[in-house]
Amino acid sequence: MDVNWFPGHMAKTLRELKEHLKMVDLVIETCDARIPESSRNPELHRLLGQKPLILVLNKADLADPAATGRWITWYRQQGIIAIAADSIRRTGLQEIIKTCLAITQYKTERAIAKGRLFRPVRVLVAGIPNTGKSSLINGLCGRKIAKTADKPGITRQLSWIKSGGQLELLDSPGVLWPRLGDERSKLNLAATGAIRDELLPVEEITADAMLMLAHEYPDLLRERFKLDDLGSSGPDLLEQAGRRRGCLLPGGRVDTMRFATLFLDELRGGKIGRISLEVPPLD
Repeated sequence: MDVNWFPGHMAKTLRELKEHLKMVDLVIETCDARIPESSRNPELHRLLGQKPLILVLNKADLADPAATGRWITWYRQQGIIAIAADSIRRTGLQEIIKTCLAITQYKTERAIAKGRLFRPVRVLVAGIPNTGKSSLINGLCGRKIAKTADKPGITRQLSWIKSGGQLELLDSPGVLWPRLGDERSKLNLAATGAIRDELLPVEEITADAMLMLAHEYPDLLRERFKLDDLGSSGPDLLEQAGRRRGCLLPGGRVDTMRFATLFLDELRGGKIGRISLEVPPLD
């Protein structure tokens, strides 16, 4: 699958992030709870160095809760502070704030001992496109400040946002990397909406995603699309489901593009069910 998206503003953002890192106390990295490893940018990891990190598995309301629990355990075993969150419903946000304050407590105490005035903890919020960075910032601030949308690439420049509380947040554009990894990772990113649909072979991605769900979440797929035979190939599943949904062209042929668009919308919106497309290594 030939899927890559690394426009000029992403390369520029990586350069700017390197400069801004010296201004922040810690970093919150957002990933998609449905695909935690596929949605982590290795270029960002290289930039961070020893800067303290909180990994937020965002959109946890869309992910399989059992899989998310295993991911949290696995990351903590790797020495990574990981927190599951739903930024829209504001679950997990208080834990994030408390963790930010705990990580930087020594700095605050040292500043007070030297007679300095308190300043908010400065936090860079970074991650790949469409992992809910702006929604997380709005949730942490308790009001809508950062622009949000159900598609990648909305935030286009770095900007400081005052929460009105104990945090000062640096919002950043979502950044992918030039080579997106193996075929499964590319499929995960495409299926969950991290890459603009106009750049994707949407029908191919839908066929591959349906085949993956037929193996990993057969009951959810069968129930949602009223399918009889899950032993088919990906393209056959797409045809079968498209016909069931009435996505037909003149002459009775299935409008595969129309159904593919519908399927991806339902998958991303959680209408098929709570689905995780990755499990921890050796799980």
